[in-house]
Amino acid sequence: MRTDTPWSTLPAREHLLAAAVGAPVPVLDVVIPVYNEEKDLETCVLRLHDHLARTFPYGFRITVADNASTDRTPQVAAALASRIPEVRSHRLEEKGRGRALRTVWSHSDAPVLAYMDVDLSTDLNALLPLVAPLISGHSDLAIGSRLSRSSRVVRGSKREVVSRAYNLLLRSSLAAGFSDAQCGFKAIRREVAERLLPMVEDTGWFFDTEMLVLAERAGLRIHEVPVDWVDDPDSTVHIVRTAADDLKGVWRVGRALATGALPLDRLSRPFGDDPRDRAVPGVPRGLAGQLVGFCVVGALSTLAYLALYSLFRMGVGPQTANGAALLVSAVANTAANRRLTFGVRGRGGAVRHQAQGLVVFAIGLALTSGSLAGLGAASGSASHSTELAVLIAANLAATVLRFLLFRAWVFPDRRTDRQDARKNPAHAPRNAS
Repeated sequence: MRTDTPWSTLPAREHLLAAAVGAPVPVLDVVIPVYNEEKDLETCVLRLHDHLARTFPYGFRITVADNASTDRTPQVAAALASRIPEVRSHRLEEKGRGRALRTVWSHSDAPVLAYMDVDLSTDLNALLPLVAPLISGHSDLAIGSRLSRSSRVVRGSKREVVSRAYNLLLRSSLAAGFSDAQCGFKAIRREVAERLLPMVEDTGWFFDTEMLVLAERAGLRIHEVPVDWVDDPDSTVHIVRTAADDLKGVWRVGRALATGALPLDRLSRPFGDDPRDRAVPGVPRGLAGQLVGFCVVGALSTLAYLALYSLFRMGVGPQTANGAALLVSAVANTAANRRLTFGVRGRGGAVRHQAQGLVVFAIGLALTSGSLAGLGAASGSASHSTELAVLIAANLAATVLRFLLFRAWVFPDRRTDRQDARKNPAHAPRNAS
C-alpha cells in the first residue's frame, strides 16, 4: 500500500467561489475514461458538453482519458479537443480505468473532479446534484447509486444480481456503508484526491471501491445521489474476470485495514470542521461514543476471557488459568480499543500502547487475583460457579479503572492538547506537536 502522503490534516471544507464559463481554471473537471470507443465517443462528449453548457452554472472542463486504445479513439478525442474549448484529451499507454482516473485527477487544477462512463448510462440530470455538495463544502466525495429505493434502473437480471451480491459482500467483509461501489458516476474534491489517491493501489475496476472504503474508514463524508440508469447492452466489461479481481482487492484492502497499514489519519479534517466535534458543556469531547465502544469491546472481551478461563481451568489451577486468560484477552482488548474506541489508526505507537495496556492488565490481574485469593481464604474450596461470579464482579471494577486509564494515559486526546497549544502558545507543553 502506498503511504507517501502529507502528514498534516486536510483543510476545512469551504464553499467554492463560482468561476465563469471560459475562466482559466474551471470549477468542475469531468473525466471520461475510454478504451476503443471511436463509435460512441463523439456523441457522448457532444451530449455531455451540451448538457453542461445549458444547465451547469459554473465553469467546466471535459477530459477524455484514453486507456491505450488501438482504434481511432485518440484521433477522435484530439479532434474534439481542437474544436471545443472546454474539451481536452489525455493519452495513456497502459490500460486501466483506475490508472486513467488517478493520472488525470492528479494533474487537474479544477477544485471538483468527477468521472462518468462513456456510454452515459446515468441520466445527466443527476450531475449537478452529484457535485453540488462538493462545491458547497458539505461533502468530500459523491457517488451515484443505482441501488437506492428512489433510483430507476433498467438492466438485465444477471447484472442486477452481481451488483447486489458485490455490495452485500462489501458490507459484510469491509463494513462498507455506501450502497453502490461500481456505478460509473462519482466526484471528489481535489484536496481530498491529493491525499487519498496515493493510498489507492488498484488501477482497474476495483479502484472505485478501494477509494470509497478508505475514504469512509477515514471519516470523510460521502454523499449519495439516486440515479436513473439504463444498462448498455454493448458493454465490454468482463464480469467474471472483474469479479475475481474485485475479490482479490477486497482481501488486500481488508488485510491492510486489519493490520493498520494505512495512515488514514492523514485524511482527517481539522477539529471543528464536523458538527459532531462541537463540545457539549461539562462533557469531555467524544466521551459518549468512547463509552459505547469501550462497553461493546469490554463485553466481548469478558466473554472471551471467561471462555478462556474455563478452558485453561481444565488443566491448571485457578490463578494460572486466570493469568493466562487475562493476558490473552488483554492484548486483544487493547488492540480493539485502540482502533474502535479511541480511533487510533496506523502502526505508530502500537508497541507503546500494548506495553501500557499490559500495565493496565497487571492492575486488573491484581484485582482479580486478589479476589480469587480472598475467596479461597474465606471459603476454602469454592465451586466453579462461585469463582466465575467473583471474577465477574472483580472484572467490572477492573473495567471501570481500565477505561479511565485508557482515556487519560494510554490513548489521551492529543488533538485537544495541540488545539490548546495553538490558542495559548505561551502555556503549551514542551512536547506538544
